[in-house]
Formats: sequence, structure tokens, C-alpha cells
Amino acid sequence: MYYDDHNPPHFHAFYRDAEAAISISTEEVLAGDIARRAHKLLVEWAHLRHAELADNWRRATSGESLLPVDPLD
Repeated sequence: MYYDDHNPPHFHAFYRDAEAAISISTEEVLAGDIARRAHKLLVEWAHLRHAELADNWRRATSGESLLPVDPLD
């Protein structure tokens, strides 16, 4: 996530040379492109970590420090 980023709430994911912005609420790719397998793992992770991602978006837009979000096990 980036501070002062635009709505809707999202996070940025990087895989190899690709980058994508992923919606926190719908888990869809908003911008960019990422491999289908990587996207599938991101959707699983985002679904499990939805509350943490939403809280970090709130924190980022309020200028607060972000909290670490655990990786997919």
C-alpha cells in the first residue's frame, strides 16, 4: 500500500516483472497485470487477511504506520 493512494481501497502486488493493484473488497485486479497463478494465491491471501488489509488501508489514509500482514501459509 502507498500513503495518499487513490480509492478504491487496494494493495499493490509484484510478481517477477509484473505489478498489479488488487481491490481489497473484491480481490479483482484494478490495474496492471499479474500471472493467473499468482493472482489465485493473492486472492486466497487477501480473503484470509481482509480485515488486516482493510485496517492497513484506513491506517495509510490516516497517515498512520502500517502493520505487518502475515504471508500465506
